Amino acid sequence: MIGLTANPIAIGAIIAIMVYVGIHISGAHYNPAVTVAMIIRRLTSPKEAVYYILSQLIGAFLAALFVFWFNSALIYIEPSETASVFQILFIEFAFTFFLILVIFYVATDNRTSGNSYYGLAIGSTVTIISFAGGGISGGAFNPAVGTGPILVDAIMGNGNPLSHLWYYLVGPIVGAIIAAFFYKFYID
Repeated sequence: MIGLTANPIAIGAIIAIMVYVGIHISGAHYNPAVTVAMIIRRLTSPKEAVYYILSQLIGAFLAALFVFWFNSALIYIEPSETASVFQILFIEFAFTFFLILVIFYVATDNRTSGNSYYGLAIGSTVTIISFAGGGISGGAFNPAVGTGPILVDAIMGNGNPLSHLWYYLVGPIVGAIIAAFFYKFYID
């Protein structure tokens, strides 16, 4: 099995690169939690959001299948056995909240428009939160990253990974919603 938190530096670096590549195509929507937050801020229409979220979920599933096909290994997303439900949800919530605020500040705020560091800031944030919380919650901070590999894991018959899926849906989505309202009412 390949652990999601195996290399947070590589994960953050690829996110930074993908943000720079995708910003002009889709606004770099790779995370359903980000897309939900963008709807609340009215930076994405609900119709666009449906397409983004479906694409994110399908992409995560296909990526996990590719990893399995290429390495004969599953991407393993699971919280620490010693973490409580509260700790897992809090880490997924709080770090997604933090990630969304960084995205809003560096990629959508008029005061920082035209900057060239947004991808580096977002990728660095993903690296930091992966190091800090990955060992506790599994480190998804993205419902697609939680869903795709867990579904592939379930299809391949490896235990009961679906029991953890709700952490990666509830924590990040609630974190994104609260971050969007926080930004909208206190910052914007």
